[in-house]
Amino acid sequence: MGHTNWPDGLKRTMKLKLDDKGNVVVQDGKPVYVKDDGSEVAFDVVGTTNTISRLNAEAKGHRERAEAAEGKLKSFDGIEDPEAAKKALGTVANLDAKKLIEAGEVEKVKGEIKAAYEKQLADANSETETLRGQLHGHMVGGSFTRSKFVTEKLAIPADLVEARFGKHFNVVDGKVVATDANGNKIYSASNPGELADFDEALTTIVGAYPQKNQILKGSGAAGGGSGGSGGGKSQTKGDFGGSKSERVAAINAKFSLPS
Repeated sequence: MGHTNWPDGLKRTMKLKLDDKGNVVVQDGKPVYVKDDGSEVAFDVVGTTNTISRLNAEAKGHRERAEAAEGKLKSFDGIEDPEAAKKALGTVANLDAKKLIEAGEVEKVKGEIKAAYEKQLADANSETETLRGQLHGHMVGGSFTRSKFVTEKLAIPADLVEARFGKHFNVVDGKVVATDANGNKIYSASNPGELADFDEALTTIVGAYPQKNQILKGSGAAGGGSGGSGGGKSQTKGDFGGSKSERVAAINAKFSLPS
């Protein structure tokens, strides 16, 4: 039996799973451990070792960059008032500009340059946000569509799952990264130190969802609609064949899910 510190800072006890003969149970070449809550996880020793080596290398890189930054800061030793220094540099720049531009025109030219730059910057930011939105829709939306967990375990279609849980996923450095309700990144249980892949993260998020039994297959969700009046027939609310927003509203009404 051993103690393992997980990415969330908690210390949990795990013990090796043994078969009837007392031999360690192995899954895909990995020893299987049983956690406190009774769930099982195949521990990837090689992957964990590689992760530790990678994190050590990253820590070294951070330290070296910090030392380089400290070295550059030494060039500014003796400057007690940064604002005064910036003002002095601006004065010198104006003196040089006056050699080419008549007195009184410097600020006008600066304003025109600034306005042109700010417009270019705003256009670039707008284009970046558009591309970022398209990338998010392609990567995150595609992950929901291709999800094996959504197809096999959930009783609602992928677009409604995305509408409900998509806020937990973002694209970071070209990868889909999941966060829990507190905004913390979700790490893998089978590969400690590594971020959970899409399906593992979604499984964790749905598992913490209070109304999960209403959206999981085989949990009675299909027949759990709100009861209608007259003849005991359940009344369907909303448009299940309409737009995405109409289908989201319909599924919320049918399963009594919070908005």
